[in-house]
Amino acid sequence: MNPNEQSEVNTNPAEDSDYQDEKNSKKQKIVRNEFETVGKYGIPLVKKQELDLTQLKAWSYTKTKRNDEENKDKIIHFFTYDWLFETVYANPEKALEKLDQYYALMTPEFSTYKNMPLTLQAYSTFKNRWCGAFWQYHGMKVIPTIAWGTPASYEFCFDGVEQNAVVAVSTYYHEDNKTGFMAGYNKMLEALNPAAIVCYGKPFDEMEGNIIELNPYDEWYNGKGVE
Repeated sequence: MNPNEQSEVNTNPAEDSDYQDEKNSKKQKIVRNEFETVGKYGIPLVKKQELDLTQLKAWSYTKTKRNDEENKDKIIHFFTYDWLFETVYANPEKALEKLDQYYALMTPEFSTYKNMPLTLQAYSTFKNRWCGAFWQYHGMKVIPTIAWGTPASYEFCFDGVEQNAVVAVSTYYHEDNKTGFMAGYNKMLEALNPAAIVCYGKPFDEMEGNIIELNPYDEWYNGKGVE
């Protein structure tokens, strides 16, 4: 090499370190293995937490905003279209800048449609619990949302949730599939024995358990609390 020519080798340790940090960060977003997992599918664990549900106030993720002083006491739910909240998994650090001001977060109900390939149903469950574990790691209170598809999904869709925890479900737009919903709901009761079930939508008469109804047509709802 001509000594008068500038070397193309990067000799700046700070730049090397920045590059390595960026590389590691991008790799971690692919691997997603930083939290405790359960079951053969490696579903992240959302731990049971103490929650005050005597004055339950819910707020849709689509209405969240920075410096939301008026709604900081509310619990954020994600009962809407997946594409409206995918960012909480795709770019979790950025989303947390807005979400960490609220009292608690329900984990996002990524779709587990019965006509989806089972692999995608499992991935939706993984994303649901990963977000919950990530938020708990950053000091947030979390209510795991439980969703299921075909009976085959029972193998993993209740994983990542501790016994006797407060959980959330949705009957909204499930009115035409009551039989399928109730089959999964009863399996959930058997698997998790939840302390309380926050139900987004009108509960079916057959639903058992300590149910806290959340009316989708109300801006917020005062629940009866955990018995």
